[in-house]
Amino acid sequence: MTNRREFLKASAVGLVGSTVAKSADPVLGLIFPVTRPVPPEGLAMYPTGVKFITLGLGLKTMTPEGYDAVIDRIGPAGEQLAKQGANAVVLMGTSLSFYKGAAFNRELAQRVSMASGCPAVTMSTAVTEGLKSVGGKRLAVATAYDDEVNQRLRIFLEEEGFEVLTMRGLGVENVADIHNVTPDGLLKFSVEVFESAHRPDALLVSCGGLRTLDLLEPLERRCKVPVVSSLPHALRAGVRLLGHSGRVSGHGRLLSS
Repeated sequence: MTNRREFLKASAVGLVGSTVAKSADPVLGLIFPVTRPVPPEGLAMYPTGVKFITLGLGLKTMTPEGYDAVIDRIGPAGEQLAKQGANAVVLMGTSLSFYKGAAFNRELAQRVSMASGCPAVTMSTAVTEGLKSVGGKRLAVATAYDDEVNQRLRIFLEEEGFEVLTMRGLGVENVADIHNVTPDGLLKFSVEVFESAHRPDALLVSCGGLRTLDLLEPLERRCKVPVVSSLPHALRAGVRLLGHSGRVSGHGRLLSS
């Protein structure tokens, strides 16, 4: 029979284990088109309360052919992130998830969820839900993409119930070239796209590779409408799957709501 000292020792160990389990931060798995570390935006937005882990798919070009080459890697990536401890998963590629339309985007989220056993969301769903949350219907859209990918984005957005008033892209195809886009250049380009549209009620800046977190408030001040962009609002959608509010002050209307 276990004596009192052994019982108390076992109880203490169990108590410590329970405390550790309760205090451990939930884990958000991020499937990126390319191999990359945890984005600085994630750590800036959510420095505590969540742990991020990442996995890349090896995308070479931001073209339909490039997406086709990696699409079958998405499910296994979700499964691998779950094995590494992910409690929820985000597919962090806007064009990778919208390029075959709205139904395929939903299918990708289901594919990741089934493979990982976790709740999942795509970056494309994150931005469309974000736009709907701020009342966006008539859109000006600035992207990193070429004309073909832009046309596919237009179809996707229209399938989701939006009116696209204008859309312009930077023409990036080689994934590595996204790093040549400067914050100042992107700010100027996005404002020009917005001003070319007739009374849009929201601005979308699309591409997860664009650095947009620190541009959200400046763009909203210039354009006087809500601004939604890929990476920050996908991170928001992901942490909300973990039970967090996703609220972050100082970076635009949606993140502060």
